[in-house]
Amino acid sequence: MGDSLITTLSAAFGFALILGFIAAKIRLPALVGYLLAGILIGPFTPGLVVDMEIAQQFSQIGIMLLMFGVGLNLSLGDILSVRKIALPGSVLQVAASTTFGATLSYSWGWEWGHAIAFGLSISIASTVVLLRSLEMHGLFGSINGKITIGWFVVQDILTVLVLVLLPPLAGWLGGNAHPSETETSLALELTLTLGKVALFIALMLIVGRRLFPWMLWKIAGTGSHELFTLSVVAVAISIAYGASMLFGVSIALGAFFAGMVLRESKLSHRAATESLPLRDAFAVLFFVSVGMLFNPQVLMDQPLKVLEVVAVIMIGTPLVSTLIVLSLRYPLNTALVIWASLSQIGEFSFILTNVGIQLGLLSIDAQSLVLAAALISIAVNPLIFRAIKPMQIWIRSKSALARIVERPDDPLAKLPMYTERKFLADQIVLIGYGRVGHRIGEALAHTNTPYVVVEENREVVEKLREKGIPAVSGDAGDSSVLIQAHIARAGMLIIAIPDILSTRKMITTARTLNPQIKIIIRTHSEEELNLLEQEGVGKVFFGESELAASMINYILNQLEPKEENQSA
Repeated sequence: MGDSLITTLSAAFGFALILGFIAAKIRLPALVGYLLAGILIGPFTPGLVVDMEIAQQFSQIGIMLLMFGVGLNLSLGDILSVRKIALPGSVLQVAASTTFGATLSYSWGWEWGHAIAFGLSISIASTVVLLRSLEMHGLFGSINGKITIGWFVVQDILTVLVLVLLPPLAGWLGGNAHPSETETSLALELTLTLGKVALFIALMLIVGRRLFPWMLWKIAGTGSHELFTLSVVAVAISIAYGASMLFGVSIALGAFFAGMVLRESKLSHRAATESLPLRDAFAVLFFVSVGMLFNPQVLMDQPLKVLEVVAVIMIGTPLVSTLIVLSLRYPLNTALVIWASLSQIGEFSFILTNVGIQLGLLSIDAQSLVLAAALISIAVNPLIFRAIKPMQIWIRSKSALARIVERPDDPLAKLPMYTERKFLADQIVLIGYGRVGHRIGEALAHTNTPYVVVEENREVVEKLREKGIPAVSGDAGDSSVLIQAHIARAGMLIIAIPDILSTRKMITTARTLNPQIKIIIRTHSEEELNLLEQEGVGKVFFGESELAASMINYILNQLEPKEENQSA
């Protein structure tokens, strides 16, 4: 066992490093190299073969740590703020994707029960792949990132329900289980499942929010760096495992809630930093383990079926998801981020296919098709994310198409008719109403300064309008949105979002329509700070510089009385 463990770790990391480096040098995503590394050391290719079971266990740890990190950076409020799109969107998307997959496999001659199980297995995208893509493209903290993560959290909850309901339904679907389950027992099973999930969430939100942050604070008080790191990892893995064993909740969802309760601690930022190296390392093992499961022979035996499954995952699901987002009147860039995020499948698809095989609903051939499609979609997914901006530019260049997708009839995309004239002359246009924008807005309201908010989150816009604050829903990078905020007559533009690409578009639009407008910009990067200052676009605030300046002023003010006493 010891030799197998060491061999698995050294081979996985070694080949992943080499092939990841080669992939990066030829301008491919590094994860393509990780996937190829898994194929090389897997059981379906000649040469070195490592222990599949150990590799799978390591990948599960990677999933736990990654979801734990998401919870640390995402509050319950963030999830609830996007519920109006994440909940209906995810449910409709899973239903549509399942229908696509089931119809396809039924056309191959499969029985309907088996076809439904197959459709379910290709309807759930990989959270691990999503998070890596959001981080790589700077979308994690954006409103689109929050919407997408909320969408995937709903998917995870749906997967938990599917995993519990499949066994009692297996007999009816043509599987191995005895078809003796009644509607009453099925209803009881569903009630128990929902009760367990609700109990776990309640314990995490009521008890966990107080217990774990307190524990983290006490351990930090020891001054031991090692103990603090150990406590973070222990909480993540223990809660995830306990949730799975005691409540039937997936380890991914358990780890996610563990991170959310630790977010309540003042040390949450340090906890995220401490666990980052481990999260990255085990995330690599996840991609390697996916590659190990792949049998290249399926590409030779069933190439047409593989392409058809890939088409459902990378064309059918993203297309229906995009239509859902646009029908809910969210902006084009939100729809495109969802489109890119859902064009792949991963860990939950593997879990569902394994359960399907155990229940006699799926065959080994079906698993091979799912794995082949997963490998192809994961490898191509980073390229799809890179296509978001060009696709957005192309759509907006086609006026007829742009009029269809840019929600011209959306009441939240225009200022209400009752807006007072004082808001439309020399007003401040405030882009973004998050943690920074919210504070700026409150300060402006306190001084009775007229301002108009531009915000992508429709729920935020609705709440602002209920309070009588003029607000427009949409992507401020689109000139039409700024026009709706009456940028041409504004006295000042405040950009409170750290998106450098959109910021440049906003500045260009504002300067074109209002050359005299004053511009204030927020940035998270010192490099961006220098570039923006060189271009002379306006006053730029860099978070770390402002924090240091405030601390220095406070320190100097504290020292002044002592200096006066000494001179006296």
